[in-house]
Amino acid sequence: MDVMEQIKQSIESSPIVLFMKGTPDMPQCGFSMRTAEALKACNVEFAYVDVLAQPEVRSNLPQYSHWPTFPQLFINGELVGGCDIVLELFQKGELQTMTQSAGSQQASAG
Repeated sequence: MDVMEQIKQSIESSPIVLFMKGTPDMPQCGFSMRTAEALKACNVEFAYVDVLAQPEVRSNLPQYSHWPTFPQLFINGELVGGCDIVLELFQKGELQTMTQSAGSQQASAG
């Protein structure tokens, strides 16, 4: 499978997907750690892709999303942004609303 198709499939396979360095339980950078912690604090399930374990995804995702850095959060197939944006949304209470909405859409679709 083409790496761009693999990225697209990852984004479409779950309502909330975090492309990060490491895993939510073992993040490999502070930005990824803080982003994963914000998602965990929203009490929603989310998928993740460890870009360190998948170098082709790491090198091609910025072209796909038009976003140069990691982590990258996608909700309902749309790029939300990186760590700073996610933390700002969390502090405003907007991330909780966005993720709860995405999670309920998943529950009603499944």
